[in-house]
Amino acid sequence: MQYYSTNGNSPKVSLQEAVIHGLASDKGLFMPEVIPTIPKAFFNNIAEMSLQDIAYVVANTLFGQDVESEILKQIVNETLNFDIPLVHVAENRYSLELFHGPTLAFKDVGARFMARLLGYFNKEKGKSDVNVLVATSGDTGSAVANGFLNVPGVRVFVLYPKGKVSKIQEAQFTTLGANITALEVNGTFDDCQALVKNAFIDKDLNEKMQLTSANSINVARFLPQMFYYFYAYAQLAHMGKSLDNIVISVPSGNFGNITAGLIGKRMGLPIKRFIAANNRNDIFFQYLLTGKYTPRPSIATIANAMDVGAPSNFARILDLYEQSHDAIATEISGCTYTDEEIAETLKATYDKTGYLLDPHGAVGYRSLLENLKDNEIGIFLETAHPAKFKDTVEGIIQKEVKIPNKLAEFMKGTKSTVKMSSAFPAFKKYLMNV
Repeated sequence: MQYYSTNGNSPKVSLQEAVIHGLASDKGLFMPEVIPTIPKAFFNNIAEMSLQDIAYVVANTLFGQDVESEILKQIVNETLNFDIPLVHVAENRYSLELFHGPTLAFKDVGARFMARLLGYFNKEKGKSDVNVLVATSGDTGSAVANGFLNVPGVRVFVLYPKGKVSKIQEAQFTTLGANITALEVNGTFDDCQALVKNAFIDKDLNEKMQLTSANSINVARFLPQMFYYFYAYAQLAHMGKSLDNIVISVPSGNFGNITAGLIGKRMGLPIKRFIAANNRNDIFFQYLLTGKYTPRPSIATIANAMDVGAPSNFARILDLYEQSHDAIATEISGCTYTDEEIAETLKATYDKTGYLLDPHGAVGYRSLLENLKDNEIGIFLETAHPAKFKDTVEGIIQKEVKIPNKLAEFMKGTKSTVKMSSAFPAFKKYLMNV
């Protein structure tokens, strides 16, 4: 299959080229030329299928023209060697727990899939020393770093905003060493993202080194995230629930996660509608209200992974709906919550149900409390384990949050970072001298 740029000014490329380059030459994001549909018979049997079997069907539908069947099956099985359970929280409201992977965050799915697919393509091309640049507001850095750790021929540079990620998140990518380098940027996530994007279009850097991105701007990072939407549907089917009015609430930052779900819907997944749940960085919510997209500097919140003021994947949503505000608003609603409202939801849910949300999941859950209709079943994405935000969550519920062994191991390592200015010339000079 061919992939085109959302900006429309660069040649179409193969999946291999889209994955290796990450960003199109005209600064646009790659999109599949065709979004294939999955036969309805698949959904008739989905309730009895495993996560790996479901993901393979979806992956093969999208990538089967470009990756051998057995290789693709191996990539899927290695990526998804953990469960993604759908957990009942309250009447008609379910949590899709995406924190059972190695770094306890939803980005483990996309990062692990991309690492394996990039490794396969890089081996096919006979090249080495692919340099992965990734900006993170929290969980992306840890998922990508751990997904690519010790992958031959790949170096990873994680850019993160100094003082704006939790200590546990920071430990997950600053203590690994090996082929992982953490760059501590004096700025915001948007500054980190801008450095990565500028690197991709810098002629000198691209002549010197082979660059790619592992942010959700890369098709191999965001597309696999649709696997768990299909699996959530399968679990509801297995429970014998009504499947006609499913609503999915997605805590939204850079909008790669919800875009994957929207493409899954285009492929045939019977989801009624989506809710894009925002913290105070509510650029998309304002777009829904006004029809105008106005990026602005990000605001620091307790749901820090969503602190994005210029969401890259908004370009993909516009492209998917042919720039139509009305079409977007028909299938996606929005909401926005303050830190106080997020904390209130987290505590009230814990006190009432015993279910412990993380701050991002709290945004998604509150949107269901306020927007779900009587005949609808709501699923919200619980995107990270609450212990990754231990201090924040403990301060809200006034109880200790136990750190899982997986996270505790990261905390034993020694932090190692490169201090970096948010100015591009300094970043370019560093990479040119690596």
